[in-house]
Parts: sequence; structure tokens; C-alpha cells
Amino acid sequence: MKTICKMATLTLMMLAVTVYGFSQKPAKQTPATTTQNLVLGVLAPFGSNPSWAGYSLWNQIPGSALYAVTSSSAVFYFGFAAGTTADISNMVLYTTAHGSLTITAVKPVTLGGISNPSINLSNTSVCPIQPLSAANPCIVKFDPVSITLSPASDYYLTVYFTNDTNNQSIGGVQPTGLPVSLSSSFVGSSDETHLTVGQALPYGTNGRPSYFLMYVMNN
Repeated sequence: MKTICKMATLTLMMLAVTVYGFSQKPAKQTPATTTQNLVLGVLAPFGSNPSWAGYSLWNQIPGSALYAVTSSSAVFYFGFAAGTTADISNMVLYTTAHGSLTITAVKPVTLGGISNPSINLSNTSVCPIQPLSAANPCIVKFDPVSITLSPASDYYLTVYFTNDTNNQSIGGVQPTGLPVSLSSSFVGSSDETHLTVGQALPYGTNGRPSYFLMYVMNN
């Protein structure tokens, strides 16, 4: 278990990682930031959880599981194991006090600058290894969210998959081996990405494995 963090980083290097929204060169060079896990990510072997049309997905990042890494941003990596196009209607990050379901903050989550992206999974510039499978997932890197994760809070990356035919065939990566800190829950026929501060999440994740969310890192 002492090498888990290194193994997760190595896994990222071995798999195809998609990067959106960074085509422009910076005006001046800045010191490189070492990529670090903020929490234990998922490790192979992976499975595939299919058919997400019309579902809201919560991915919980518990504050109690955070590593002692200080970062002013969090970057989420989603893994797709099947499908040709993933249509997302909205994405947000909810913050609650640790152990509570009452929302204390809401931040938008984007991909390429928008919260409702359509991801072309069949495009080799997006997913170089084709066809997608649990053995060869496509990892999509979302835009950085400006936030410093705290052990005093829990965080819920919440995504609503558009109710269309494209999302009926997508498959989300889920771990089948060692247990991890990330967990998930979901509900059908309801867009749960528009809750506000003071409202409560419908329910917790109940220890389900992490669907789609593979890594939470500092860049």
C-alpha cells in the first residue's frame, strides 16, 4: 500500500490521457508543477458499468481520505470503457461539511471551458486507443477547479448525463480489485446538478465503487 500513489501516477502515464482547453501557450514560462494525487485513485483491474442516459452521478471525495498535499486546484479524471459519444448536460462540485449532506458551496466543473460538453470517444485525438474497453479505457481530464480541498469537508463531483441514445452505450470505468477512497451513487430520471447552498444531497454514496472518476490530482 506504500506505493499506491506512485502506482496511480504510473497508471496515468500508461493509459491515454485526454487534455482539453490548453492549446494556447502561456505568455511566459512558469515552473512546472509536479503532478500529485490528492486522494487514492482507482487501480486496475477495471470493469465497465454501462448505460447512463438520464442518470445523475455523484462521485464522493471524502475529506478524511485526502493526502497531505496542498493545492489551490483539483483536477478530475473520468474513465470511459465503452461508447462513441458521451453527452453531459451539466457538471458541478458540491461541498458539504464532513459527514453531512447539506451543501455549503457549489462550483461549476468544465471540460474545454463548458459544463455541458459532448465528448467524441471515437476520435483518436480524444481517445487514442480504440476500441474502448475496461482493459483500454479512455481517460478524460477535466479543467482544473479552483479549490483547496480540506479534511473538514466532503466533496461530490456531480454529473448529469443527457437522456439520449449516445449515453445508452457509454460505459464508466469502475474498480474491481482493491477498495479505494472514492465512491459513487446515482439516480435515474433526475438532474441533480442544480442544487443550491443550504439544500441537501438526496443521499450519500453508501460505499458503492467509484464509477467514471478515476483520479483527483493537483493538475
